[in-house]
Amino acid sequence: MHPAHIKSRRKREVAQPLLFRQPVNAHALAIVMQRVARAMAPFYRAIAGCQLYAKRWSEAVIDADLKTMEQLLRRVSPAAARQGLATNGIGYFVSFAAPSPIDHYTNGVTIPPGKVQFVFEPRAHRLLARHVLPFYETLAQHSPFSVRLAQAIQRHDIGAVHRLVRARIRTAHLRVIAIEDEGLILTFVFPFSRFRYQNVLFRDVLETDGDGRQE
Repeated sequence: MHPAHIKSRRKREVAQPLLFRQPVNAHALAIVMQRVARAMAPFYRAIAGCQLYAKRWSEAVIDADLKTMEQLLRRVSPAAARQGLATNGIGYFVSFAAPSPIDHYTNGVTIPPGKVQFVFEPRAHRLLARHVLPFYETLAQHSPFSVRLAQAIQRHDIGAVHRLVRARIRTAHLRVIAIEDEGLILTFVFPFSRFRYQNVLFRDVLETDGDGRQE
């Protein structure tokens, strides 16, 4: 998944060329997903629980104000605030450094690119956060769950992924569950919004140019 027109704050690192990405075993993937969930669950809890916090976060996303986003994130999850942070004006992405061969694993929320510019509704974000919080809490705290989910993702077993995700996200607002880039895209539809919102959790790819430098 490669969202367009992203403003990011991430240290320069050596990236694996796309054609030479090493495969990842399910156990390693489960460990990384669990670490990401532990860092992000407090943030989703804050978004769901505090209207003012969610409003300020949405304003910072729309303004591509990475400094304010980092400050807000640090208040509730210092571990997440230390990671790479990016926004495209319609969403945000927190990219976690991970051991090779995964290298980076990203979590965030976005409206699919190409639909609108500079919109990120606090009400939709709060409701999405409320829905996904049980999923991230379970992923963070329950190792057998994280291993089963990673195994299902690696097998591209969408039926098993559906069962695991919907056991923790019990809402009709979750319309689509997809496996992508050794992770998940969860698409939500809310009756009060014209836009779909996607909660993304995936292995990030840092594309390189011919000299091995990041583009």
